[in-house]
Amino acid sequence: MDKVAWFCQSMLVCAHFGRLVRTTPSRRLSRPVPAASPADPDVAARADAAYHRSVSDPSELLERNRAWAGSMAHQDAGYFPRLAAQQEPRYLWIGCADSRVPANVIAGLDPGEVFVHRNIANVFSHTDLNALTVLEYAVSVLKVEHVIVCGHYGCGGVNAALDQQRHGLIDNWLRLIKDVAAKHEHVLAAAPDAASRAERLAELNAIEQTRNVCTTSIVQDAWARGQALTVRAWIYGLNDGLLRDLGFVVRGPDEVDAAHRLSV
Repeated sequence: MDKVAWFCQSMLVCAHFGRLVRTTPSRRLSRPVPAASPADPDVAARADAAYHRSVSDPSELLERNRAWAGSMAHQDAGYFPRLAAQQEPRYLWIGCADSRVPANVIAGLDPGEVFVHRNIANVFSHTDLNALTVLEYAVSVLKVEHVIVCGHYGCGGVNAALDQQRHGLIDNWLRLIKDVAAKHEHVLAAAPDAASRAERLAELNAIEQTRNVCTTSIVQDAWARGQALTVRAWIYGLNDGLLRDLGFVVRGPDEVDAAHRLSV
């Protein structure tokens, strides 16, 4: 995941990201577009071949890493030194562990701009010390300005919470999503089919987990001391690659209940 001086690893990311991204040129570490160089025209070709070759053995990832690192350093000699010196993210992303929804790729944030926590179905529980520790570090030490809880359509965790089957140990985790389903039973009952019901629960789950973030002592204390912090719920579509705002946006303790009412 993410490495910081304390416990995590900075996400390596690409491109630019809409309105929420810091655009100060001196702060950004834009990822160069792979291109052949007159000095070594094979660099980009080797990197491309390494990235797209089917990986049958994890050791091949080391080769792919070296090809990528060599390509990046060849195109921009200062890329890694700048990356090593920059750890000032403006965003904490709480998302699903699904391999199809990596925050850095779908949001296009540059290195140093996003701090990430992921688990099954982007759940945020007040008893999850892992999630609470990430939130504490992001808010109190890194001073992020935005916390984004992002769910996604086609979420396996959400689907499993609805299928009325036993899944083993994970059922204890899914209980948290089933509680959301029970809370909004009337809303889900109005869905025309199972697929629509799962999509609606994915949205409601993201909203409820965002509300959980807002009610932590960590976020409440940040607002009490006047820290600028916005918490919001989004959802991602696997079919079109688009992020959608779910309408839950909170900038202070007095806005939580109203935002919740409007978004559900």
